[in-house]
Amino acid sequence: MNLLKLLPFLAFLVVFNSCNSSEEKKGTPTLPKKKVTVKTAEPRNLSEEFKDYWYAGKAEITSYQLIQERYGELREGTAVNIFVSEDFLPDAQVKANNSSENNISVLKLNQMKNFSTGIYPYSIMTSTFIPISNTGHALKVSNSVQEWCGQVYMQLNNRADFEIESHSYFEGEADQNLTLPKTWLENELWNLIRINPEELPTGDLMVIPSFEYLRLRHKEIKQHNAFASLKQGDSITIYTLNYPDLQRQLMLYFHSTFPYEIEKWEEVNAADQNDTLKLKTTALKLKRIRTDYWNKNRNEFAYLRDSLGLK
Repeated sequence: MNLLKLLPFLAFLVVFNSCNSSEEKKGTPTLPKKKVTVKTAEPRNLSEEFKDYWYAGKAEITSYQLIQERYGELREGTAVNIFVSEDFLPDAQVKANNSSENNISVLKLNQMKNFSTGIYPYSIMTSTFIPISNTGHALKVSNSVQEWCGQVYMQLNNRADFEIESHSYFEGEADQNLTLPKTWLENELWNLIRINPEELPTGDLMVIPSFEYLRLRHKEIKQHNAFASLKQGDSITIYTLNYPDLQRQLMLYFHSTFPYEIEKWEEVNAADQNDTLKLKTTALKLKRIRTDYWNKNRNEFAYLRDSLGLK
């Protein structure tokens, strides 16, 4: 495993999509901006326990019972988090097909969500790639949303700055290319929990919200003031992220000891038409397995979905 060199950092993806045009972005009061902290790349000391878990040739797959807020109502569905280490090409910022000393090791999170709104279904996927051997911001983030009205896609690449490309079927959001200064990404915090929760930022921060949130709420792609806190318990630690101007809160519940599995998360956002109404999105763990799923694509392995509680 080669040490990560200083290299262009993250690729972010933001996409916008929804049939309800009433969710278009609204003006919010401007708060004084807090100091932006840019992470520098420093080597990590990886324990043998970490290497044995994440370099065993298996992914960790966790299914969740999902209650998703959408259009002012709660929807039942499922979510799946797939964490896996893989070799990554630092320049092209894609998975490497072959072994090479130029590859770097990343921890990838693929998060899938599926739920229905009335007659039509939603499918949401977010991928986040964060370097393992060295600290630093995520190298790439992408997000896509599909539903019967259309689809959207957003991607961030960490280079000299954050380079973001976004595509949407909505007027005013169709095709965007922008550059943002590096700052914390909400999406990268999930991966950081699994690598080393002690690196989680706390206090006053500038954070780019999750791509899923930006898309579903039709928000401008930019950083926002936030406040983060960490409450460590004997068995479960809670990481809370609050955005005062967005009236948004994210809470991540994870085991206090390695490998820091994420057991639950909660998300509360101000309603679009009535800011006094706030419905809570929740995801509660169903099942967890470790397997080389990429080698289990034959019909004979379909039973593994049952073991995850997935239909």
